[in-house]
Amino acid sequence: MLLVLLIIMLAGIMMLLVITAILLRNRYSFRGIDAEPKAAGKTVEVSICVPARNEEAVIERCLVSTLEQSYEKVNVLVLDDGSTDRTPRILSELKRRYPDTLVVLSGSERPEGWLGKPYACHQLGKAAEGDLIIFADADTWFDKDMVTKAVHAFESRKLDFLTIWPDQIMLTFWEKMIVPLVYYALLGFLPVTYTERPPNWMPKSFRSKYKTMFAAACGQFMAFKRDFYHEIGGHDAVKDQIVEDVELARQVMKYDGRMMMMHGLNQVFCRMYTSADEIYQGFRKNFLAGFGYNIPLFILMGILHFGAYILPVPLLIAGIILPNAFLIYLSVFALGMAFLHRLLLAEWLEWDKWIVVLHPLSVFWFQRLALTTLIDRIRGRKISWKGRSV
Repeated sequence: MLLVLLIIMLAGIMMLLVITAILLRNRYSFRGIDAEPKAAGKTVEVSICVPARNEEAVIERCLVSTLEQSYEKVNVLVLDDGSTDRTPRILSELKRRYPDTLVVLSGSERPEGWLGKPYACHQLGKAAEGDLIIFADADTWFDKDMVTKAVHAFESRKLDFLTIWPDQIMLTFWEKMIVPLVYYALLGFLPVTYTERPPNWMPKSFRSKYKTMFAAACGQFMAFKRDFYHEIGGHDAVKDQIVEDVELARQVMKYDGRMMMMHGLNQVFCRMYTSADEIYQGFRKNFLAGFGYNIPLFILMGILHFGAYILPVPLLIAGIILPNAFLIYLSVFALGMAFLHRLLLAEWLEWDKWIVVLHPLSVFWFQRLALTTLIDRIRGRKISWKGRSV
């Protein structure tokens, strides 16, 4: 039994070594939008599109930040997607305050085969008339120069698509425990450079077939050239996808679009969830979907994460009790790498550093979630989010 556990931990350590290399590479290739100059052309019209369903707590902050941008040629479209809270009343008040730049749309009944958010964005995309279309979630908000910098990025880098990972605002214990692991997974497993170009080590004959395997995007901020957005099929092409942002990135790659992924530290902000239950249900709806419902891969990654982040804790204790110097050294090495990874991210993205010592507990939380999502899949259980099945 001990031999099996050691093999699992050694496999986890191999994964940690790979993550170390990718993290260090991304530290220098994952750029921030704040590095873009403020100066930008003044002829580009920008439409910011915000789907809103029961967003009374956040919608005003989001829309005011988009309506008061330093860039002049901005119009904002918000779609009330069947809200049952105070969202429609707040939108009416904002429309009175910003009559010339805010457009409020009422969502139509969702057709069969569509999920809620893709259909809301589809309606917004059809109504948007700007040269650039920015899709933003209602729980995001912008620095006043954000649009100026996005326009400059499109112009200077000749982009078709730009996605930005926001500066995540985390206030409660469980937010600080769980949300950073999204960025850890992104920056630890995906060389960001490969979202912009195919890897040089991949044979050219394989690139066209496998080029979308490095696709990634953050639905909290996605910007398209309008013509390109419609060329790739827009949200109609991903109408039944829970992780529609990643699927849209795949569409961009399929159509050989020029894309870029950046971080929005101190420029684009988001508070994804505000309670432990909201965090759990939010990740529950898209955790397995993020693996493309590939059950073998999902289970394999669960085993590797168990071996890398959880198993070293009991084996360290066992090594101290037995005593066994090999167990101690191996476990300390694994835990040390994991803590260093989290410290690097905390320093880079300006997060609280004390939470890194609880990293094994954070991974255990996701292990529990993984088991729940597998059971959901096996039993065919539908997950609800904001009052609708997804």
